[in-house]
Amino acid sequence: MIALASHPSGRVHTAIVDRAGGDPDGVGVWAEGAVAASDGALRLQVGPDAGLHATLHRPAKWSRRALGGSGLAQVVPGLGQYWHPWAMGGVAQGEAMFGGVRVPLDGMNVYAEKNWGRNFPERWWWGQADAFDAGDVCVAFAGGPMRVAGLPLTPTLVTVRLGERLIALAPPFACTAADVGGGTWRLRTRSASYTIELEGEDADSSVTLPVPLPDRVAVQPHSRQALAGRLSVIVRRRGRTLLRAQSRLAGLERECEEGECG
Repeated sequence: MIALASHPSGRVHTAIVDRAGGDPDGVGVWAEGAVAASDGALRLQVGPDAGLHATLHRPAKWSRRALGGSGLAQVVPGLGQYWHPWAMGGVAQGEAMFGGVRVPLDGMNVYAEKNWGRNFPERWWWGQADAFDAGDVCVAFAGGPMRVAGLPLTPTLVTVRLGERLIALAPPFACTAADVGGGTWRLRTRSASYTIELEGEDADSSVTLPVPLPDRVAVQPHSRQALAGRLSVIVRRRGRTLLRAQSRLAGLERECEEGECG
């Protein structure tokens, strides 16, 4: 399933492709006639008048070799879903096309993540922003309920890049309290060294996006995403404030609440 959305038009283009696969030796994915992607380039064709062709330069790749964004959960087999933000920055060169209108992408910021598992959760929250009013910063988070060995858990994974410094907080070494709904996202994450506070709102920029149903080879409208939401972040290390910043170009996602999606 491929989706391409634009702001401020709010247009969403989608396609379902029968044949697709991933690169067994590195970062990459292809979908016949629609997607060709690697760690250095992305080509999408979602219908005759919607697509994106871009190359990625100077990527800020994940700098920790032992574990990814999911922390210790990434080595636990059989979980329903795993998450890893592998490029928390970079510069694009290329263009996109929405409804036949060409949009230059040269100099735009880049973010890329990998999300995989056996199923799509019934409930989740996610966010990402890299256009802040203070310095070279990228923020990403993902969370939702799951079961491990029959026990119900609600983990949230939070990652912040401050220039060359990467802060990755995930259970069991960090705990997050999350309050998501009604167009707002509020998270507070604590570890032995760091405290991160995130507050987001959709700023009336939400669109409905499809999510995959692998067992039916279909999609359904089940995701509500702000394409240009507001996200504020505060990062403290042992009580000392390292960052206080805000972005007005945040992607913020959650599952649709009752009556929101058709």
